[in-house]
Parts: sequence; C-alpha cells; structure tokens
Amino acid sequence: MAATIFISHFTPLTLLYFLLLSTSYLPILAINITHLLSSYPELSEFTNLLSTTTVAADLVERSSVTLFAVPNIFIRNSDVMNNHSPSSSSISLGDVLRYHVLLEYYSWPDLLLIPPAGKLVTTLYQTTGRAPSNFGYVNITRDPISNAITIHSPNSNATVINSVKTVPYNISLFTVDSVLVPNGFNLMASETRPTLGLNITQTLIDGHDFNIAASMLMASRVEDEFEDDERGAGITLFMPTDQAFSDLNSSKIFQSLPAEKKTDVLRFHVLHSYYPLGSLQSIVNPVQPTLATEQNGAGSFTLNISRVNGDVSIDTGIVQASVTRTVFDQNPVVIFGVSKVLLPKEYFQKNSVEVIKKPSSGAPASADPPEISVSPVNSPDIDGSTNHLSSPPGFGEKESSAANRKSTVRIFLGLCCIGFYVATGY
Repeated sequence: MAATIFISHFTPLTLLYFLLLSTSYLPILAINITHLLSSYPELSEFTNLLSTTTVAADLVERSSVTLFAVPNIFIRNSDVMNNHSPSSSSISLGDVLRYHVLLEYYSWPDLLLIPPAGKLVTTLYQTTGRAPSNFGYVNITRDPISNAITIHSPNSNATVINSVKTVPYNISLFTVDSVLVPNGFNLMASETRPTLGLNITQTLIDGHDFNIAASMLMASRVEDEFEDDERGAGITLFMPTDQAFSDLNSSKIFQSLPAEKKTDVLRFHVLHSYYPLGSLQSIVNPVQPTLATEQNGAGSFTLNISRVNGDVSIDTGIVQASVTRTVFDQNPVVIFGVSKVLLPKEYFQKNSVEVIKKPSSGAPASADPPEISVSPVNSPDIDGSTNHLSSPPGFGEKESSAANRKSTVRIFLGLCCIGFYVATGY
C-alpha cells in the first residue's frame, strides 16, 4: 500500500534541512578532456596520447585542474615522444602526460599573479606515488618585465603560448612550446645525456637585472669553471641583482680584495649541486658548502639555507638574503636571483658591512649596519618534510572557495522553496 506524505507536515526549517542534505551529494562536473580538445586540430596528437594512456579517464574524477597541452608541431620535434623506450625509463609516457596537469585551476590572470621567484604547484603525476623524491611538482615563474610564464621541470622548461579554453573554476587549458619532462625520465633512451652548454653570462644579461653580476663573471673568468661543473652533479647559482649591488655600501672593501679573494666571493655564490626551488625549500642539511669551500677547505665558506615565511633564506653569517626570482632552471643548472650580495665571514666583518637604507618620508638616509638574525637550524620544513609539495600554497584556499560557492547555491534554492511554501499557503 502506497504511503502519501503531505508537504504541510513539514516545517520550512525541516524542508530546508532535507534540501541541503540532498544537494550535498550533487555530482561534481566531470571533465571530458578529449571532447574539450576535439575542436583544436593542432592539438590532435596530444589529445590522442591522453586517450591511449588513460590519462583522460583519470581527469573525469577531477575538478579544478589546469592542463598544459603541447601542439602537434612540438610533439613531432620532441625526442621525449619519438625516442622513448618503456624499458629504458622508470617513468611511463602516461606519467609524462600527468606531469602536464596541475591540481589547481589557474586562469590567465591567476598566472600573472605568480611571483617572479616562482611557485611550486603539484601535478597529477604526484598523486601516483611514483614521483621520485616527491618530484611530482613544477615550478612556475613569471618574467617581471615581459610577463612570460615559464614552467620549469628538472629536465625541461616550457613557456606558455596562449590560453585555449577556460571553464571557470573547473578547467583551464593552455598551450606550451615544449614537452615537460619529470625527473627520472630518460630523455634520449640512451645511457648518455647531452651537455646543456649554457652560456651563464648571456643568460644573466638576458635576465635584464643582472648586468653587474655578468660583468664580474666575465672579468674574473670564473664562468668557465662554473660551466665545467655542469657535467658533474650540476650547479646552483645565487646571483645578486643590480639593485643588490647598488645597495651595498661596502663596495670599497670588496674592490680592495686581491683578485683571488674576489673570485672566492663569486664562488661563494655557487653550490656544487643542482637544487631546484622545491629542493631548496625542503633541504635536509641547511649548512651547504660552496665552490669556495672546495678551494679553501671543509667547513669554510658555507651558506645556511632555510625556509622562512615561505621564502628561501640564505644566511652567510654576515648578511641574510632571500631568493627573489628564478632566472633559469633546467637540469643540471639553476640560477636564482637574490636580494643581497652574499659576503663570506672569512673576508668580511659585520661591523664593516653596511647597506644603504632608503629613507622613510621625512627621515634622513641612514647607513647603520643592518640587524642580522641568523636563521634557525630547525626552521619549518628543514627536517626534510615535503608535505608542501603535495599541498602547494593556495590549494586549500581554492578548494574552500569552491565549497563556499556550492553552499551559497544550496541556501538560495532552500530560500526559494520556503518562499513557494509560504506563498501557496501549505
């Protein structure tokens, strides 16, 4: 016997409760990536790869993602796609494609808010558990002059060409000019990797804000030494900006150093290993030897690197600088811009180092020595924790924002039902 339930038996509050309860199980808008890309024949090969590797199926259960698609012309010219042998690499072609999917929604205006120092963003590859050393992230940077957006990975860089399609808060599609290659992928399906052959000086000049550093490298001829180190474990360079040199009031002290000591100061800005931004932020041993350490003995000319308030901080014992920009990042070389000239305590003393301070309104310029606070050894994430990689900054905020929008819709529907209930006199 059928049971009849009259709506008049329910109070408006009860009706609203059942409405909100039912809408809490509304399905999330599924992403049909192949359908979205089908309108773009120049992306047909990338679309086909997404389908044949089951990556397209992985995206069906996702919401709020960003996809960097590679046009056909770049796919055809890619050694990664054309020469890959599954038996020669621990990473499948599907994982390479997953490396092109960000687990956050980024519109073009969102990308223009990326800081020049870079932002680490988790990819779909990270969720597989197969990313070595939690390298399932990419470092996205923005050129402060041209606003060009570059995606850095340990083995390759790609620049955003244009925005293809945007479904607000659900999916954003961009085209890039190169295949992104995760760490551990065999580029040439062979036992050797071609040397990068990077011209460090020219790269600094192209960076538009490192002319003084570039001229010093050329004058000291130490650049050849740096480039030789590319063939080993790689190098990480911390290059002061032109403003950092102009703010330094101890230039006379620096100029009075013998040529060999000046070269040591330049070596002091270089680590003899490849440390992309993510590695610096989660570095286990904060005290790092430099190339100057190799010339002068263990324990000397070291840098204390830590993460402070989300930024990478570098303490020399004399000055404390921060990474302001990623200038170049492609294994085995990464170049960062830093806010101050790194002065070793072996050649400088705190009371002899002064920084020109910009005067506040109405206040005279001051040249008092800056207060130096040595970064703590056990600062956040120094213990090796890499949780920030699987939950990058801003990820939770975006998810929370999406949840708030859903709640607003549910409440609106509930109020409409209550209004109908009152108007009909039930």
